Formats: sequence, structure tokens, C-alpha cells
Amino acid sequence: MKTIQVSTTINGDPVEFICTPDETLLDVLRNRLSLTGAKEGCGTGDCGACSVTVNGRLVCSCLVLGAEAQDAEISTIEGMADGDTLHPLQRAFIEHAALQCGICTPGILVAAKALLEKNPDPTEEELRYWLAGNLCRCTGYDKIIRAVQVAAAEMRGA
Repeated sequence: MKTIQVSTTINGDPVEFICTPDETLLDVLRNRLSLTGAKEGCGTGDCGACSVTVNGRLVCSCLVLGAEAQDAEISTIEGMADGDTLHPLQRAFIEHAALQCGICTPGILVAAKALLEKNPDPTEEELRYWLAGNLCRCTGYDKIIRAVQVAAAEMRGA
């Protein structure tokens, strides 16, 4: 099958890769670039486990072709921390036990970060609506919502 060379930016770093025209961004991230934080939960864009941002827009990477990453700015869970310093959302998830098996956690963290960049002080309803595309089968969401609220307050300096 024909291959395509793609130049992009991932987590602030220039990256080049080769993929096939039908290869998803999720498969490129995991299998070609060893960025395994995004998970394949459903492969149909229903669960949010593979959430990343592309040019600031939250997307399910299982629904984006790797070739569409040309000249894009992509952010994944691997770029969330600053070296050894966890992002406030990551710290809050740990401190508030907002994770269990961890399959959904990277996608939820990426989605929550995208929300807080757009709306640093969301209501609980806005937060639940925004995260509705990220399914968790373990936690029941209350601890996740609380952790995001705590991190949002910290990030606002409240």
C-alpha cells in the first residue's frame, strides 16, 4: 500500500512519520511514535479514551487519519506534565482518587484540559456536558468531576 510522509508538531516538538492513507492518528501515535497514552476503547469515537487535541480542537484520534496531521499542532497526554511536574489536573486526579483502571483517564485529562483552556470556571453542568463524550466504567464520575473542579480553582488561583 502507498505511504504518506507527514510533518507535524506533537506536544511542542516537530515530528515526522510515514503512514498509510487509511491509518488512524491513534494508530500512528501508538504504533509508530510510541505515544501510548491515548487508548483505543471503541474505535468508533464513542468512548473518548483516545482523546487528543488537534489545532486546539478536542478530537477522538480513532476518527482522524494520520495523514490529516500534516502541519497540525497535536497535544496528547504525554505532553501534559512539565517534565517531572504534573499538571494540576493530573495531581488532582491522584489526590482525589479520580481514577481506577486508567483506560479512560488520559482521554478525560486531555478533554478536561481542553475545557479549562476555553472556560477556566465551568459550572458542574458545563463540566459534565463537556466530559459526556468520555466514558468511564469504573468510577461513577463524581470523583472525576470533583478533581477537575479542584484543579480548575487551583489554575485560576482561587
